[in-house]
Amino acid sequence: MAAGAEATMGLRERKKLQTALRIYRTAVELFLEKSFDAVSVQEIADAAEVSKMTVFNYFGSKEDLVFRPIEEHFSDAARAVRDRAPGESAVAAVRRQFLEMVETRDPSVGLHAEPYARRIRQLIIDTPVLMERAYLTSEKGARALADQLTEETGDATLALIAAATLSAARNALVEEHHRRIDAGETVDEVARDAADRARDAFALVENGLRDFARRQ
Repeated sequence: MAAGAEATMGLRERKKLQTALRIYRTAVELFLEKSFDAVSVQEIADAAEVSKMTVFNYFGSKEDLVFRPIEEHFSDAARAVRDRAPGESAVAAVRRQFLEMVETRDPSVGLHAEPYARRIRQLIIDTPVLMERAYLTSEKGARALADQLTEETGDATLALIAAATLSAARNALVEEHHRRIDAGETVDEVARDAADRARDAFALVENGLRDFARRQ
């Protein structure tokens, strides 16, 4: 949360936010140190100097301690389509939002120089129960996009195809960013052509694959 936004909160709200952040950071550090499965909620509570009940009051489950701050990004595409301007297509809206995130080096698209987000990503990859949660949450985001498109077009089948294609393009771009950085490229190097790659990817979606991989 931005410092300006926090400054406008009352004392009680600021204390609640600080407690939630302390619990979250404590939990993630313990997970990274010992593994997700090896850490109990009671251990997190003790390290954060709160009760176990307080942990559950702020975070409904152990998995929420990892996903709560990042889960909203799984529905980014659905929000872009829902909030787009009149005359803007679904593809254009998702492309515009993604390019804005590339420009600002948003951690959710894998382009932030701070390695903390990538450490959390690796934690998720290394933990089966978290990978399952990530998959289900990603599917939920794609379904929200499909539902939005169905509401607008009345065609559930085509809406589902469009949502799946847009989600796949977006996910592939993010994974490419992570893959290149994991292979040793700097964030600046990856970001340098990220916008061009995104435009190419969404152009492929926009053109309906009609000229893709045409056999000669």
